[in-house]
Formats: sequence, structure tokens, C-alpha cells
Amino acid sequence: MYTVEFLPKEKWQGYALIMDYQTDEYYDMSITKNVTGFAMSLIKHRADPPIAHTSDEYDFPDSLYQPHWQKAEAYGISENNELIGAIEICPEEWSNRLAVTELWVKEGHRKMGVGRAMMNKAKAICRERDNRAIILETQSCNANAIGFYLHEGFELIGFDSCCYTNADIERREVRLDLGWFPEEWRGKGRRRKTEDRGRETEALYHGRE
Repeated sequence: MYTVEFLPKEKWQGYALIMDYQTDEYYDMSITKNVTGFAMSLIKHRADPPIAHTSDEYDFPDSLYQPHWQKAEAYGISENNELIGAIEICPEEWSNRLAVTELWVKEGHRKMGVGRAMMNKAKAICRERDNRAIILETQSCNANAIGFYLHEGFELIGFDSCCYTNADIERREVRLDLGWFPEEWRGKGRRRKTEDRGRETEALYHGRE
């Protein structure tokens, strides 16, 4: 239905991605400590009033090809010569994972398959390059995004309860890390060659059961 095309850096670097959203649901996180360890819960609740976030809160919008993603690649979908969706990926070479650093669908084109088409592109690249996982970051208050990622086969792989402020849990905006694993990387670990101080060595990577 959609054609996903490469967006060259020389043309698209700095292109602003407006990530404004509103949701009437969020995932409430709690962390408790006892004598045997820690317990964490992440439960979806209704948000009353709805939670809204805009790019203005953070003083700048997201953008493509930010300098700290040195090996990033961006892909997009256009309609009537207008970009309606973009995904940016960047290899995490030391762990053989592929990071989704940006995923954006223009308002008015959401829930129409644009996001899925771009995520399918990322999954295809992941398989072509034999990466063991796709990883990405989202927030506990972005229930719509979480629902999309879960539908796409992602799993919760971690969280950071003080990524944005020291009160992220109270603010209902906790960083969540999600991962997607190609079928060929599930089960036993596989070996791949890496570079270690100029010498070629082997490293064992364990897949998912």
C-alpha cells in the first residue's frame, strides 16, 4: 500500500518531526523493595484528564539525522510530494542490535498503516543485516505508541525511572525500552565475528527463548 523510500542525509538532516500527542490511558509504574529484592508493576489505567505532550515542552522538536546518531539512516513515506511518515534507524554495533531512533507519522495519517509499513522496513533491514534485535525507547504515558509496538511483536526489555527527571514515576512519564527479536535469533545463542582492539575475535550472543 505504501512505498518506503530512503531519505538521504544531505537533503533531510534537521527535518523537524512534530511528536505531539494526547492519550486517555497511561501505564502506571510502581517499584517496591523488600528483603528478597525488588518488585515492579506496570499497569494500564485511564487518564483523567487526558495526558497531552507537545514538542514545545522540551524546547525543540525531534529531527532526522541528529549529530549523535553518526551512522543513522532515515526512510520515509510521501503522499502528494509531502512526507507523511519517517523512521530512522541506527546500528548499535557492539551488541549487534538495530535501534529505532525516530518513528513519526504525521497527524491525520495515523492508524492508516503508515507506521506498520515503516516498521516492516526496519524489520527487513534487521534480518538482512543479521541483527539480533530491534530496540527502541518510548514513554509509559504514550499508551497508543505502546499498543502499536506490542501489536508489532515488541516486548518490554527494560525501563529507566529517572531518565527525564527525578520524578518520572510521579509524572507518569517513565522511559520504557522495548525489543523485537527475529525468529532466527530466538533460542540458542549464535556466534558472530567482532573487532576487538584490531584483532578479529568471536563473541557469543544469546537469543530469546
